[in-house]
Amino acid sequence: MRARLQELPHEVRQYLLVTGNYWAFTLTDGALRMLVVLHFHSLGYSALEVAMLFLFYEAFGVVTNLVGGWLGARLGLNHTMNAGLALQLVALGMLLVPEVSLTVMWVMMAQALSGIAKDLNKMSAKSAIKVLVPKDEAIEQRQGSLYRWVALLTGSKNALKGLGFFLGGAALSVVGFQGTVLAMWVMLAGVLVLSLRHLTAALGQSTGKRKPAFREMFSTSRAVNVLSAARLCLFAARDVWFVVALPVYLAEVHGWHFWTVGVLMAAWVIGYGGVQTQAPGITGPLSRRLVGDNSIRHITVMLAAGLALLPALMACLPLESGEITSRLGGLQPLDWLIVGLMAFGVVFAINSSWHSYLIVHFARNDGVSMDVGFYYMANAMGRLLGTLLSGWLYQAYGLEACLWWSAGLVLASTLLALGLPGDTQESTEHP
Repeated sequence: MRARLQELPHEVRQYLLVTGNYWAFTLTDGALRMLVVLHFHSLGYSALEVAMLFLFYEAFGVVTNLVGGWLGARLGLNHTMNAGLALQLVALGMLLVPEVSLTVMWVMMAQALSGIAKDLNKMSAKSAIKVLVPKDEAIEQRQGSLYRWVALLTGSKNALKGLGFFLGGAALSVVGFQGTVLAMWVMLAGVLVLSLRHLTAALGQSTGKRKPAFREMFSTSRAVNVLSAARLCLFAARDVWFVVALPVYLAEVHGWHFWTVGVLMAAWVIGYGGVQTQAPGITGPLSRRLVGDNSIRHITVMLAAGLALLPALMACLPLESGEITSRLGGLQPLDWLIVGLMAFGVVFAINSSWHSYLIVHFARNDGVSMDVGFYYMANAMGRLLGTLLSGWLYQAYGLEACLWWSAGLVLASTLLALGLPGDTQESTEHP
């Protein structure tokens, strides 16, 4: 097996190492989220209060992506990726204290470190792909390879995060909270050792004579800035109803057991990740039909516009009762809500994967992590905004308001996409 790996091109071996690193981290990230949710729910915290535990996790992601991209360009992506693994080990270690010491503030601090670790790891993995795609391919072939590599990494990450939800809950019932955390710590420590030994030094480090200045963290590329703003609205549109409002709605209005809610959420994330891996095959025929100066813009706008319709349709359902079933094909509004949730996941996954490809495409070749870091800073800000809006809107106005806001945010993402460059052959270099 080792001999076969040595026969692979260097770029492929590095891609497999980056992907394996990212997979292992993501598995522990999903499991840790479920562990924290279940532990504090068992202590009597409401679903909304449990969700608030993750605010530091999201908030620190905003700063981490911005600063992390700058560090990656100065020090190399291998260092930022390994730093992410090391910080996750610290976060897990904080949860190994006696359970009586697991106060809300202590867990929020651990989650803050975990959020920093996650975004360092993700930014490094996504940036590394642009560096590792073979340079000797034709431009069109290289862009196709880039899209496939990004889609595989992004989709598999989300599928594994969903699997982590399952494993976290199962392990909690078998070996308990601390036993599960310890097992994850040992596994991740082994991954860090392998990464330190085999990941290429200075991967993605800026090769210019002058190191990037701190002020250069903020992108000067119009394409990157427009795409980042569209991404912020896109992810706020998902989290405004998915993160807090939906679980609380299912538990309070329909009396779903916590485990049932958890299984639905995990299944959604796994399916969402699976669709992301297939996104190149889905958007490929569309991109071939829209060849021309505005192909990127047209595809992005069409995908976002299709997504905006789904939460608007779901908001029209009589969500507070089970009446009017005859007008809804004999199904309860909740059934149609779940169908809409699944449809939203499919279309959102294609949008997300396409965006993830575009940022790697638009990012500069030298110091790619700075553009990718800036973009994922906007992504984290969108998740934070969505989480805050989800709790406030649901508490004040209910799930219907969350869905209307979701539709409005996707529409904003659609309008922003009109400002994107058009041609896939456009130069990605900028000051």
